[in-house]
Amino acid sequence: MSKYVGENEKNIADAFNQAEQDGALLLIDEVDSFLQDRRGSRNSWEVSLVNEMLTQMESFAGVFIASTNLMDGIDQAALRRFDLKVKFDYLQPAQACEMFRRYCANLNIAEPAQEAIQRLTRLSKLTPGDFAAVARQHMFLSVASAQDFAAALEAECAVKQASTCTMGFV
Repeated sequence: MSKYVGENEKNIADAFNQAEQDGALLLIDEVDSFLQDRRGSRNSWEVSLVNEMLTQMESFAGVFIASTNLMDGIDQAALRRFDLKVKFDYLQPAQACEMFRRYCANLNIAEPAQEAIQRLTRLSKLTPGDFAAVARQHMFLSVASAQDFAAALEAECAVKQASTCTMGFV
């Protein structure tokens, strides 16, 4: 994002043009920053930013992937321009358990006991990002056992308990 008028729109156009010239897939993470519903706009530059994104999306010949966890805030005209909309929900218990076992193995933690797995299956808003966050925390706070890992995952989920957003790609 630029502080200069029109620079954001130019940067968006440049990204699409560069991807098209290179034959590259264009992925924009947190696309809600660029495709906010214009009905809630307070500034003209917010509208022109969305308009530029829509124009570029419409004319882009390549593969464009956008991700967001704030689907409700995306401009309706933008949603119509996506051929596919895929929602990635929270992990199911079996998925979480498999990921738990793999992370424990990667961190040289003993195979999780049933008690640790049961703690994990009670977490309803668990995502792959939670596992990655706990693995990064391992650099600072020792996660010596599966129980420690499960407790850290519980703490990650507790931070977002008030949130109802899901992760996904548009």
